[in-house]
Amino acid sequence: MPIFAAPMVSVSNISVQFGGEPLFDHVSFIINDKDRIGLVGKNGAGKSTLLKIINGIHKADEGEMVVPEGQTIGYLPQEMEVQSRQSVIAEASMAFSEIVEMEKQIKILELEIHSRTDFESDEYHKLLRRQSDIYERYHLIGGSSVHADVEKVLIGLGFARSDFERRMSEFSSGWQMRVEIAKILLRQPDLILLDEPTNHLDIEAIQWLENFLVQYRGAVILVSHDRAFLDNVTTRTIEITMGKIYDFKANYSGYVEMREERIESQLATRENQQRQIRQVERFIERFRYKNTKSKQVQSRIKMLEKMDVVEVEGTDESSIHFRFPPAPHSGKIVLEGKGIIKDYPQRRVLHSLEFSVIKGDRVAFVGRNGEGKTTLSKIIAGVLEYEGELKIGHNVVTGYYAQDQAEHLNPDLTVFKTIDEIAQGDIRPRLKGILGGFLFSGDDIEKKVKVLSGGERSRLSIAKLLLTPANLLILDEPTNHLDMRSKDILKSALLQYNGTLIIVSHDRDFLQGLTNRVFEFREGGIREYIGDIYDYLDQRKIRELSDLERNAAGPKDSQPENVSASKVIYEKKKESERDLRRIRNQIERSENEIEKLESSVKVLEGMLAEPHRHEARIKDGSLYREYEAMKSKLAAGMHQWEHLHNELEKLL
Repeated sequence: MPIFAAPMVSVSNISVQFGGEPLFDHVSFIINDKDRIGLVGKNGAGKSTLLKIINGIHKADEGEMVVPEGQTIGYLPQEMEVQSRQSVIAEASMAFSEIVEMEKQIKILELEIHSRTDFESDEYHKLLRRQSDIYERYHLIGGSSVHADVEKVLIGLGFARSDFERRMSEFSSGWQMRVEIAKILLRQPDLILLDEPTNHLDIEAIQWLENFLVQYRGAVILVSHDRAFLDNVTTRTIEITMGKIYDFKANYSGYVEMREERIESQLATRENQQRQIRQVERFIERFRYKNTKSKQVQSRIKMLEKMDVVEVEGTDESSIHFRFPPAPHSGKIVLEGKGIIKDYPQRRVLHSLEFSVIKGDRVAFVGRNGEGKTTLSKIIAGVLEYEGELKIGHNVVTGYYAQDQAEHLNPDLTVFKTIDEIAQGDIRPRLKGILGGFLFSGDDIEKKVKVLSGGERSRLSIAKLLLTPANLLILDEPTNHLDMRSKDILKSALLQYNGTLIIVSHDRDFLQGLTNRVFEFREGGIREYIGDIYDYLDQRKIRELSDLERNAAGPKDSQPENVSASKVIYEKKKESERDLRRIRNQIERSENEIEKLESSVKVLEGMLAEPHRHEARIKDGSLYREYEAMKSKLAAGMHQWEHLHNELEKLL
């Protein structure tokens, strides 16, 4: 287990120039050993660059990074190309390179010891000591629990056991990134740097990652546009704005409040100071030429020269601002699906779906990645073939934002030309104004799409949606690459939108209050919940408890249909207490067994250390075989003990 010390990393007077402008201007801060830091700022402020500097990938133009010797850092970039040909579990196990190497050494030593007959020689005893040292180190760093740890993290991040032996190349880039996250978590570095990790995760995996990071023994720095994720994990927020940083000892929501209070205080102090300056300047102007007041005038001039003018923190308020055009009138039934089936070569994703969407509905599609959310979105948008019947209501006009919408833009067109191609009628003279609302102004509108950042491409894709009024909006992960302010503006526009909305998203804060129905995709089907995302999460917990209770009770007809939530929770609590007692008793028995095995191993080690007294058993190999068997039992006992403790942690 790594040993953590404070401070871990010191960032001292770092400056970075980008395009002739200061990205960082003499920035300094310290990362302490259990810090949970959220790194925030608008797109392009330098968050990702700062992570790369901390990780040693980039170097600052000025200043220095101080990382104590022996400190380890794990870094997940926003995007990376994974080219592994291994299975999922083999790739994840690469996190334990030291353990893998030690297992190789153990096998080599075992072969060499078995082949030796010089039991009384110094070389033979050195081999035994070397083997003992490696065994001790192997168990100390958790070698016996490696496979259990790997499985636990992979399952937490959304993989099924049936996925473990599949090749990495069979998975999408998003799922491959999950394996990279798993490797970082399994290595347990002193400092974890995660750049937009939730882009690759669904709601269940995000919640699991939250719990892992909250309990993690090292320090964590997150870049994320998921406010709920930041609020649940971080206790400190560092804002990057206009080349400077501002450090707040609070999570994201606390930072927003504290920043507003600080700016209000600074404004009040500055106003008082300016009032004082004006009074002094009036005195100087009035009595400048009077000899009797010359000393007072000179005194006040010097006072002004020495005065430190109060500065107000720069507030970057740039963000997209727009409203969706009024939705054309449509029929009451917007969508009706009957027996919708979708097969891919590997598996059936949608199994005979039955659903309907009424005019004015605001529906969230949620569920694990790969369960069919995007597939059904594409079917409704008319870009994917399927089996079954999908009825589109009277006068329904669809606007569709695909998850990879930004990738479908023509890279050789300019920003202006991209939307000029589809603009019609009276809207054409307003194109520059629309682009300005999405932060494209001046020379920006003549940039080619291929040089735009991910956030800029997303904003341009959303701008295109405005050009064709629609009464059914289908948005698949529209907040990816958008900064906090832009997300807030988009949410505000959607709240004012008067059409029907279907939105695929894993961003709980963005979805909160935005929808009135939730479709959960699971095992090829849909389960409907009434309310927004947090209503769904609450109801789902109760449903899962009810399912557990029914399973424990046996056949369905032996359990009453209407079990109250409070009774279910009470019964679940009793079951949990029974499980705790059972696990603790098993741990106690396991510890007693380990003590006996350790004693037996010590006795055998003493016998091996005196070969002249046990020559016969050493020559026929029976003493060594007994020793190896006892060591194997001890290793198995330790593995079982660790497994029981993992089970105990889950219940606590």
